Amino acid sequence: MRFLAVDWGTTNRRVFAIDDGRVVTTERDDRGASVVEDFPAEIAAIRARHGDHPLLLAGMVGSNIGWRAMPYVPAPAGLAEVAAAVAQVAPGVRIVPGVSYRDARRGDVMRGEEVQLLGAVAAGQVPADALLCQPGTHCKWATMAQGRIAAFVTAMTGELFSLLRTHGLLARQLTGPVSDGAAFRDGVAEGARADLAASLFGIRAAALLGMRDDAAAAAYASGLLIGADVAQRLAQARHDLVHVLADPALGGLYAAAIETLGRRAAIVDSNAAFVAGITRIQELAA
Repeated sequence: MRFLAVDWGTTNRRVFAIDDGRVVTTERDDRGASVVEDFPAEIAAIRARHGDHPLLLAGMVGSNIGWRAMPYVPAPAGLAEVAAAVAQVAPGVRIVPGVSYRDARRGDVMRGEEVQLLGAVAAGQVPADALLCQPGTHCKWATMAQGRIAAFVTAMTGELFSLLRTHGLLARQLTGPVSDGAAFRDGVAEGARADLAASLFGIRAAALLGMRDDAAAAAYASGLLIGADVAQRLAQARHDLVHVLADPALGGLYAAAIETLGRRAAIVDSNAAFVAGITRIQELAA
């Protein structure tokens, strides 16, 4: 049966019309959960464009800024547990729950990423036991065990970089492009030394003292933040290979950082992982 899947984030969303596991049509727009006021009207508009089919929604649409706050499924969690907690919010419209994690020291939550993580294993893109990285505004690092999400950590790496570029002392210096290169990798190496606050101020000092051109400052700052994130995660990981679920641009930066710090990285198609995961959840929840 054909169904419509929506990866509904905070600021963006992607709609997939899926038939027998194949994507028939897809679209991406900026109608994220934070800007939508009338979710039933949005559903009607999606059906008008893609057909009157059942919908399965994942992501921030199921949060307290979305349509309805869905309970979290506690980790360890696999496809069966996630599918069992899918709930209907309107005729023919259901929402996938998020996943939570806690130990004696800390807690963490995710919404939407669980579909990609579990889908990557279901599609054979990654092994059942693996370390997965999902770069983004809030970067997720998930340990998979026997095909289930065993534990995960969220780092606000992308949001911190965005704040640095738009507010504060360094904003005027961080207007240049970010790409993998000498400045980025220098930043990764410096970020791994775990003195992030001092290293960030060093960007200003380097410009004042003629030690680094501001054209490379954004790439260096990105390297600092990603390097600090990656170094912390690798220090706690037993896996030599990290699977990075992302588009080639952002995924390439994380892969470069992982390899700079001595591990191997493989980029995984995150859209294909989402389609595989949401299709399997739809089948199990039917």
